[in-house]
Amino acid sequence: MAFAPRFNRRQVLQSAAGVAGVGAATLAGVAQVADRTTDEYRIANGRIKQSVVAWCFRPMSVADLAKHAKRMGYQSVELVPATEWPMLKELGLTCAIAGSHGFGKGFAHVEEHDECIAKLREQIDHCTAHGVPSVITFSGFRRGLTTDDGVRNMVAGLKKIVGYAEEKQVTLCLEHLNSRVDVEMKGHPDYFCDDMDLTIDIIKQVGSPRLKVLFDIYHVQIMHGDVISRLRQYHDYIGHYHTAGTPGRNEIGDNQEINYPGILKAIVETKYQGYVGQEFIPTGDPVAGLSDAARLCDV
Repeated sequence: MAFAPRFNRRQVLQSAAGVAGVGAATLAGVAQVADRTTDEYRIANGRIKQSVVAWCFRPMSVADLAKHAKRMGYQSVELVPATEWPMLKELGLTCAIAGSHGFGKGFAHVEEHDECIAKLREQIDHCTAHGVPSVITFSGFRRGLTTDDGVRNMVAGLKKIVGYAEEKQVTLCLEHLNSRVDVEMKGHPDYFCDDMDLTIDIIKQVGSPRLKVLFDIYHVQIMHGDVISRLRQYHDYIGHYHTAGTPGRNEIGDNQEINYPGILKAIVETKYQGYVGQEFIPTGDPVAGLSDAARLCDV
């Protein structure tokens, strides 16, 4: 049984004043959100199907990120668990590319093939059921392998799974990562597929239209530069794009070295029909950063 607390007149007046203060603060907060919403960029041209990668925006929930993305005209929130895909669908969004076995393991080492293939099969099945077009895959780390042995292992392993991807009409996207930056989630020292030419050569040797490269502009800039030349050279083998500012893997505005509007115009010129995922780590207001990225890539 609960007892009602007793208040004197002063406590009641203080409580009322506090409630009024909270109400005023809440109204001010609502006004600020409304102002920010008014200032947000809405994707208008739509020649690029823009997506956003969820992990960069933690601790923001996938649902909250999806609502912001939908309001700005993004079409996808990617690399999220399949359990989130029905929620995305309800908002009129999709997951442009599914996660899989993670970059710590991959096809460069024969002993890791079975685990990677099992996870990819599982994700391919989820993709087929939900209409998700692609799933990510990785080489894993060199760990003393020669280049010839690593390539041989990569080709043999990917051939074991690519037939299933063909059957289910899901594209495997092999990600090229930089090995120069030794900062967590900004670079991956000793990663095997750190060279774009080598990565494309592996894809050519596998020889399937269902195996393409995930062309991460940030990583390509760090390892090679010549981003526009390379995307033009390899556009037939590109299944997905990611963005981020260099250096730092942060926002893609004018405080970093990559000219994203120029790169996105070049992507449009290649007749690319896939998605471009925003994969930068915000240093400021994440919603404002997402809005600015939408504007820069809406060429």
